[in-house]
Amino acid sequence: MTKIDRTPTKADFSHVTEWVFDLDNTLYPHHVNLFAQIDKNMTAYVSTLLQMERDEARKLQKQYYLDHGTTLQGLMIHHGVDPNDFLEKAHAIDYSSLTAQPELGAAIKALPGRKFIFTNGSVKHAEMAAGALGILEHFDDIFDIVAADFVPKPAQATYDKFAALKRIETGKAAMFEDLPRNLKVPKTLGMQTVLLVPNNLEDTVVEWWEKTSGEDDHIDFVTDDLTDFLAKIAG
Repeated sequence: MTKIDRTPTKADFSHVTEWVFDLDNTLYPHHVNLFAQIDKNMTAYVSTLLQMERDEARKLQKQYYLDHGTTLQGLMIHHGVDPNDFLEKAHAIDYSSLTAQPELGAAIKALPGRKFIFTNGSVKHAEMAAGALGILEHFDDIFDIVAADFVPKPAQATYDKFAALKRIETGKAAMFEDLPRNLKVPKTLGMQTVLLVPNNLEDTVVEWWEKTSGEDDHIDFVTDDLTDFLAKIAG
């Protein structure tokens, strides 16, 4: 795994006026594990839909995620599911594990320019999560999987649609993500890229696709503390 990179400076981000944040495991830390609830719901959905045992359903769910970027995309392609029904059931979760983060809110507010949430989840999920964190009011807009025509990151077309729809000047943008593969396209578009990793990175169990490698030269910065990182670059 990649270690935490050099401390960012205000100068590193002096050109940035477009701030783009993934949601899950990015705006809130990995250890909160909110996504575990979504993951469980997705497994249950696949199990019910295809009449599979849980372990078999989970294996297929993960395979669709790897092959298509999201479990939903795989289910749409191979089984013609109603995406809205899937999203509603997948995001039927308890947000009480998220608590207000006023310091994070202040750090986001202090960033110069526009701020966006860019998620493979739904607007409702983003609003609920960001609302629980007390940071929703600091974002100009949310671009979700519905706006992306259900084509998830890391597809090039999805980033292009986001940039076109929100009129993003990609050369003046920064992207914050927890998945290394989701930062490849932003880097080619000229964005500054920041990878969020768990606290105690070496001791945290993560899936192999969440890990960095020696080939991750599309990642400019790595941090395990978003609030501290933003405070540093905001000056």
